[in-house]
Amino acid sequence: MTRSTASRLAEAAQSAVGRLDEYRTFLHSALLHPREVGAATPTTSAVAATVGQVVPTTGAPVVVELGPGTGSLSDGIHARLPEGARHVGIELGGELVEHLRTRKPWLEVVHGDAGDLSALLDKLHIDAPDAIISSIPWSLLPPDAQEHTLRQAAEALPPHGVFTALTYLPAERSAGGRHFRELLESTFDEVLTTTTWRCVPPILHYICRRPLV
Repeated sequence: MTRSTASRLAEAAQSAVGRLDEYRTFLHSALLHPREVGAATPTTSAVAATVGQVVPTTGAPVVVELGPGTGSLSDGIHARLPEGARHVGIELGGELVEHLRTRKPWLEVVHGDAGDLSALLDKLHIDAPDAIISSIPWSLLPPDAQEHTLRQAAEALPPHGVFTALTYLPAERSAGGRHFRELLESTFDEVLTTTTWRCVPPILHYICRRPLV
């Protein structure tokens, strides 16, 4: 066995161990706090690749993740960010925070609630993030919580900024999902959607630009 082959095998084994740890952490958090996690499994690499398309690849961008969970999306975002970028994850679950700090040392992890976004950004000295990427379960939030959190995200974005949110495709048809879609359309000048079919259930992506607040 050549050194390069051994190295590749070691990297593959390490990656497999990391994925198992990610699933174990995710499932434990989902069982303890199902409404906070709001998902059946971690997001797939296909979803992460789609989300990553909104991430700037030049300059020194600032990207804020709301509810990164085990960091499934974080890897796809990190892969596109240029040198000197700032990547912040705001996570409510304590176990997930510890997992992220251990497994994603390049991610600036903040233990906090997305509903306190304005105060958290002030504390982090972030004036205008280039992208806010959300994995929180919007369709499970009551209308006032949706409005409160989304308004803070829109107010934080500069004119060129982008807000991206994910939901399971079936959840879009729920009462909470319909309210969230209406809220997006009244908060942003442009709301685009795309669907990742290579996961079960499929994931709907909202890509929103030019906040109206």
